[in-house]
Amino acid sequence: MPDVVLYRKDKNWIYFVESVTSVGPMDSKRILEIAEMTKNVTAGKIFVTAFLDFKTYKRFSGTLAWETEVWIAEMPEHMIHLNGDKFLGPR
Repeated sequence: MPDVVLYRKDKNWIYFVESVTSVGPMDSKRILEIAEMTKNVTAGKIFVTAFLDFKTYKRFSGTLAWETEVWIAEMPEHMIHLNGDKFLGPR
């Protein structure tokens, strides 16, 4: 299981929070493991990797899975969403 599991009843969302210093970041492999563990859960699933500081986030940023969230303790009021959308701007 992830380090922290939270449930938000009004939205029917479950937050799976992984501290990067324990198991590692929410990469594709970790998301598949959690998805398999919770395959019968009907709530929406939010995957979050927690970092102590921005320097540590930068070190792991290349391994984070798309469609996940990032929370950094030194900037607690902000979240980073890795949306995975393709750039559709000018070419």
